Amino acid sequence: MRALQNVLVTGGAGFIGSNFIHYLFAQPEFSGRVINIDALTYAGNLDNLTEIEQSFGGADSTAPARYVFEHCDIRDSAAVAALFEHYQIDTVVHLAAESHVDRSISGPRAFIETNVIGTFNLLEAARSAWGGVAGGGRGDVLFHHVSTDEVFGSLGDEGAFSEQTAYDPRSPYSASKAGSDHLVRAYGHTYALPFTLSNCSNNYGPYQFPEKMVPLMILNALEGKQLPVYGQGTNVRDWLYVKDHADAIWRILQRGRSGRTYLIGGENEWQNLRLVHAI
Repeated sequence: MRALQNVLVTGGAGFIGSNFIHYLFAQPEFSGRVINIDALTYAGNLDNLTEIEQSFGGADSTAPARYVFEHCDIRDSAAVAALFEHYQIDTVVHLAAESHVDRSISGPRAFIETNVIGTFNLLEAARSAWGGVAGGGRGDVLFHHVSTDEVFGSLGDEGAFSEQTAYDPRSPYSASKAGSDHLVRAYGHTYALPFTLSNCSNNYGPYQFPEKMVPLMILNALEGKQLPVYGQGTNVRDWLYVKDHADAIWRILQRGRSGRTYLIGGENEWQNLRLVHAI
């Protein structure tokens, strides 16, 4: 198993990121440090991590802080590179992303800049810091890229994607994530950068921003508002509890094979309309 000493979590104040940080510090085997970077856009909320800051931020202890927050936008290449050098990063869990399909349709630029250029900046910083070159590279570092099953397009009659499913993005959001996936793999092949990649299905759980389907439907139902469903509501989604997702990432960090892709699902497929009726 890998020894995780200085773990950079991008987008750590967001929904999945904050849940992953909580999960990480709950693992007895983890004794390292987390450096959380987040641009704190509309979906980022440091209140999600108040307990972590109090317990591991070092304010009330003479011991070195095991949790550090840095307000940083991954589009800022110089700032990203400086963080790698300052904190001696050995592990990256890359979660920072613009991730709402509808927002990508009305304003795709932010998705390209964050999801593609931001990922490029992180890869360049990792390559420089870790000394990865074609034909070589370090074995004690890892770049884990968290992606989405949206890159595969619509879920067909077979009811599941696999590692062999062809990419078929249908929105600027999924296209930007597909592009970032390909960049990560290319850096692995070209520069021997140690990486793993995971594609997850739709997450739900604590700290989720209310624009997403499950919290939106719950809040609207509580307030007696309409529950909006696109089309006939027949689209099928697989639903994954966010803490199960965090557990899967942890297992990949410890035991995942460099260069491999892992699909993370909940085996919990629902038609949108059925889910709305259940809520």
